Parts: sequence; C-alpha cells; structure tokens
Amino acid sequence: MSACLFRDTYLHPLLKVRSQFRQIFLEMGFTEMPMDNFIENSWNVDGLFQPQQHPACDQHDAFFLKDPAEALQLPMDYVQRVKWTHSQGSYGSQGYKYTWKLEEARKNLLRTHSTAASARTLYSLAQKKPFTPAKYFSIDRVFRNETLDATHLAEFHQIEGVIANHGLTLGHLMGVLREFFTKLGITQLLFKPAYNPYTQPSMEVFSYHQSLKKWVEVGSSEVFRPEMLLPMGLPKNVSVIAWGLSLERPTMIKYGINNIRELVGNKVNTQMVYDSPVCSLDIEPRSPQTQEAA
Repeated sequence: MSACLFRDTYLHPLLKVRSQFRQIFLEMGFTEMPMDNFIENSWNVDGLFQPQQHPACDQHDAFFLKDPAEALQLPMDYVQRVKWTHSQGSYGSQGYKYTWKLEEARKNLLRTHSTAASARTLYSLAQKKPFTPAKYFSIDRVFRNETLDATHLAEFHQIEGVIANHGLTLGHLMGVLREFFTKLGITQLLFKPAYNPYTQPSMEVFSYHQSLKKWVEVGSSEVFRPEMLLPMGLPKNVSVIAWGLSLERPTMIKYGINNIRELVGNKVNTQMVYDSPVCSLDIEPRSPQTQEAA
C-alpha cells in the first residue's frame, strides 16, 4: 500500500506523481530533455529506423496537421544517411529495401511518442566533439488517435530514461532498471523479450502485483539499434539504453481511479484536486515464490 498523508497542497494527482518520478531521475544523475515540441514531423520517426509504412505512421494512429502540413527545413546530410540506411542498407545493416520518400518525412503531426525528442537530443549530442557520456529523461504529453475508453485517451504522458555511453550492454540496462524501479518501491522484476523496429534487444518489464497475485507489465526497455545511432554521428562503440512507462497508470493505481477520464480531461471533478492526498510511490516489499513467476 502507498503511504498517503493529507497536506495543504492543491496539486493535481498527475503533478504529484510526476514530481516524484522527476526527483528519482535527478537523484540518479539524469538531465531533463527539452520537450517543447508537441509538433513533430514524420522525419523524426524515420530517424528511429522505423519504416515509413509502419503502423505507427498510419493516419489511424497519428494526428496529422493541415497547416502547416509539412516541415520546411530538415538536416539534409543526416536525412540522406537515414534514407540510404532505410532503402539500401548501411552500417552493417541490409535496411528495409523500400523506396523512402522525402515528402512522407516532411509531414507534420502531433508527436505519438516521446522517443522522437530522445532522437533529437541524441543527434545534438552526436554533434558535440569529443563525445561525452550523457543521461537524459523526459516526462511529457504525447498524442494518438485512440478509441476513448476507461484506460485510453487521445492525449497522455510518457516517461522516458535514456543513457548514452561507451560499451553499454543488456546487463547495464537491467542493472539500471533494477535501481530505477527499486526507487519506486518495486523490487521484484521479470524481463520478457519484445520487438521494436528501432531497438534490439527489447524487453518488457513485469513486476509482481501483490493484490492481484500475478505479474503485470510496468514498462518497456531497449537498446537502440546501430542503424539509428550511427547515422546521427555517434561513435561506433557508443551504445544507448532506454526505458519508458506511462504516468497515468501508476497515478490511477495510487489514487484508486478506475477511469482515466476522471483523471484527465473536461470531466475531471476539480474537487478531487483539493481532496487528494500526497501519495508516495513506496510499495510494500514483495516476496513471490519462484514458481509464481512461471
């Protein structure tokens, strides 16, 4: 159970939980990424080594802009490297072998994930010589053309941590994840292989839910692919590990909210903001038996 105390603090529950996540990242030595670009262009998806025909680029998933419909300026040297990697293959990869189109890359849209900002930050890091290891985080809004229900909105928050350094491995990622989730009060973790077009390997992160008596997904994690990093100009021996989770889901759990529309949107009862307690992210220690993980 979370430890809750009533105080004379009138903050929305999302802001309270967000401030605790932010404090954890700062304690671990991370720098907050600039997240002032709600509008991205499809190019920032291409830079992730995600093919243009990927479902995440489909108009059923993204909100495309009519005015301005296209980005006017792109870093063309970088664009050409990404185009070649997608269409012909490069940096040891055979690519996707399709016709990459600049007009598709120029399309403006509301960002569907915060990794576009991570890619922009990593590209800026790559331009600084010599390379300096860095750790970044972000907590901000993203937008998707979702069917609205009790657990989905067209606007929600993503939390992302990114580390760039020499020779990082899957073992480093798992170690950082254990430290991060321990600070959240989550000490029992399982990792499950997953697929992501711009990361390899990729893992879903599960934690044992004491009340439900089962393992539940609490986040995703990954190592970014060389096809994404090398066109940016990062050195060959530099790896980037990352992980992410939502902000709304842990907030709903901590405050006992079953419908996300009671937390975000025009149906929110403002009295809830005054009445909600200050909740820590601490969770009771968990000690599931090994066989329960199976």
